[in-house]
Amino acid sequence: MTGNQAIAKILKAEGLEWFACFPNHSLIDAAAKEGLRPIICRQERAGVNMADGFSRIMCGNRIGVFMMQDGPGAENAFGGVAQAYADSVPILLLPGGPSLSSVGMHPGFTSHRHYGGITKWTEFISQADRIPQLMRMAFTRLKHGRPGPVLLEISGDVAHAELSDGVFDYTPVKVRKSAADADDVRDLVTALLKASCPVISAGRGILYGEATEELVAFAELTNIPVMTTLQGKSGFPENHRLALGTAGNSGTRMAGHFLKKTDFVLGIATTLSSGYSPRMPAGAILAQITNSTDDLNVHYQLDYGAVGDAKLVLRQMIEEAKRQIGEQGRGDINGVADEIRKVKDEWMAEWRPRLQSDEVPMNEYRVLTELIKAVDVSNTIATHDAGYPRDRMSPFWPALVPNSYIGWGKSTQLGYGLGLALGAKMAAPEKQVINVMGDAAFGMAGFDIETAVRSEIPILTVIFNNGVMTHYNQNMPYASEHWESDKLSGDYAKVAESLGAFAETVHTPDELPGAIQRAITANKEGRPAVLQTMTNAEETISRYQ
Repeated sequence: MTGNQAIAKILKAEGLEWFACFPNHSLIDAAAKEGLRPIICRQERAGVNMADGFSRIMCGNRIGVFMMQDGPGAENAFGGVAQAYADSVPILLLPGGPSLSSVGMHPGFTSHRHYGGITKWTEFISQADRIPQLMRMAFTRLKHGRPGPVLLEISGDVAHAELSDGVFDYTPVKVRKSAADADDVRDLVTALLKASCPVISAGRGILYGEATEELVAFAELTNIPVMTTLQGKSGFPENHRLALGTAGNSGTRMAGHFLKKTDFVLGIATTLSSGYSPRMPAGAILAQITNSTDDLNVHYQLDYGAVGDAKLVLRQMIEEAKRQIGEQGRGDINGVADEIRKVKDEWMAEWRPRLQSDEVPMNEYRVLTELIKAVDVSNTIATHDAGYPRDRMSPFWPALVPNSYIGWGKSTQLGYGLGLALGAKMAAPEKQVINVMGDAAFGMAGFDIETAVRSEIPILTVIFNNGVMTHYNQNMPYASEHWESDKLSGDYAKVAESLGAFAETVHTPDELPGAIQRAITANKEGRPAVLQTMTNAEETISRYQ
């Protein structure tokens, strides 16, 4: 068999059924002949984003794959990979590579070298006989430790070189998991139970580790409130009495309220990084549970820590807590549930005028309110784009079950959400998938609506069209005032319709329910749908601090 055939067989053995790609790469056809479905995007970054969204929803149990040609294809994919790296998402990148005789020659783009700073691991396949070994190493890194992109560059010679059947020996990589040191768990739980107002901050690793059940059990056993990072949103049910909601650039008042008064924050399956993650309060005791020692003592100095798989460590903590406080746990000794409910009621009362606003142009919060009413949020996967769609949506969209919301934002590239939604729909075709984006983001990625049409991936895209690059004017006030450099224009519903999608423009709040239902019906009939909502440029967001 050829090198390409060997790689395709290994991908199939690892459970791959489809892959995103942009030609020209000889591996695409070899994989298709092996029964793997190629989905060709309109541009490379969208294909990387699709692989990213798939891996997130599959929790790394199956890995999203993107193939691209050497040179310009690999160059164009760089931004999408950088975002996946920032958000710690496991995806496999398989770019074509130069012939062995031209390695290192100008103007060649050597992917495995140039991608070194935004991948977990890269390598160059220079010998066909090494394909099983290198693919095994790639999937081992994809399935263990802190997630991240992995890249294998395939020499053009090796892609067509023959390797003997005797050399080809591949067994899918089995995931190995470790629990934490028992003394670390004991010390952490002891200190946590002594705290007067402890808070748990749960990250995306809860979802990758499929540890929501254990997190809920530990929270209920100890009556400790739980907030999530933006990426961790949906890792803890937001209708739970101990749920504080999400804290990122924007967030809920409950999260902010408890962060101000806490004396102990336990980060579980989160890097505790800055940016679009909760900021740790000064003076509080900090503890962290992570599967990667690289995350310890990076952004904050830790008082306690435990290294291990989130699900296994939480099980250890449950047993340790029961040993210290009894099988039934402890009651709500601090009246946390009532305090959460009181703060939430006050917060919602303040925000209800925006959430239910009848103003025209429409308030974007009203658009989100009508979307929430129209769908079964437990059977929906919702995501957002960068900027105000993210900041509006993340505090108020109710995430009730794991992986019903894709929160992201460590790099915040415009246009990222559309590819995520396409990949999510490939992972969970039975779910309603919604992407909310702004008009600037549509300009970055909108033509991949045609990818959805052509590939029959029925997602719903909602565009906030307020005609302005919201908030950018503060960074370029003179240009904005004199040349209106922050203004945008376009009829994106017409663009989407011309690309083959169901499309409508909505001008007033009373039009929203009918338009949303027609779009959902189109999705059920197998058609992608786009709703362009004409909104105002209000900049108010729910700050949690």
